[in-house]
Amino acid sequence: MKKLFVVSLVLVLALGSVFAQGASESSKKLTVGICQLVQHPALDAATQGFKDALIEGIGAENVNIDEQNASGEPANCATIINGFVAKNVDLILANATPALQAAASATSTIPVLGTSITDYASALDITGWTGTVGTNVSGTSDLAPLAEQADMIKELFPSAKKVGILFCSSEANSVYQVEEMEKYLASLSIETERFSFTDTNDVASVAQKAADSSDVIYIPTDNTAASNTEAIANVVIPAKVPVVAGEEGICQGCGVATLSISYYDIGYATGKMAVEILKNGADVSKMPIQFAPQVTKKYNASVCAQLGIEAPAGYEAI
Repeated sequence: MKKLFVVSLVLVLALGSVFAQGASESSKKLTVGICQLVQHPALDAATQGFKDALIEGIGAENVNIDEQNASGEPANCATIINGFVAKNVDLILANATPALQAAASATSTIPVLGTSITDYASALDITGWTGTVGTNVSGTSDLAPLAEQADMIKELFPSAKKVGILFCSSEANSVYQVEEMEKYLASLSIETERFSFTDTNDVASVAQKAADSSDVIYIPTDNTAASNTEAIANVVIPAKVPVVAGEEGICQGCGVATLSISYYDIGYATGKMAVEILKNGADVSKMPIQFAPQVTKKYNASVCAQLGIEAPAGYEAI
């Protein structure tokens, strides 16, 4: 009887230890690293949407969010991402192209979700694009229909003969948009000229060159431009040259109109993808890139008034 009691006690203790270990593992918090390239309204909204969806789907008590900002420096993205990899986080959110490129280079095992990425094929140098990256990377795109943006320029400024395209040449997704916009505007018999800057130091001088030789300026979804809209506005508004922007944040700072998506919405969609991966075991390599559910024509009432442009019908005020 004593032997039976001892054996039973050992089994009970062993099972208790297993259950305790299992409970501990199941209650272990997940860790999600967020690398955001720079602070500006569009990227901030995407990050907030991601966090809201993640917390709603998993619970704040079940996840640690390590949110870091690269202050506009791609090299800082690599440092931040490498730190996440060293910590073996459960998932990485890469907000903007340099963050995505750093994450894709740093790990092939940790799930990586991008947001505020215009074109994944250009960002990751993928040929034969099918809509799915096929590795540990997926996410959402902030691309608004470029053909519709070109049509909007023609609609708003039918007499414009030359559009200057202002962008950062070091941002791969900006270059992609420029190349596509040139094609669409050419089909509308509108001449284009590129005006590129490499960093914040030459934004104002390049914007001045664009204003001096353009009827209209187009700015794609460009992170450097988005962080320097005041400098651009200080040039284009006195020059009376209207800016059509690829996203609402840039338009709010220096533009007259935009065909914009909701960055909060694409961030939220990315957060839902993260929940599917972390909670439901979805395979990130099989998740296609998602896009914003809708786009909206918007105008900047203040800048329109300063330039003497009447608020166009069918456009929503920012």
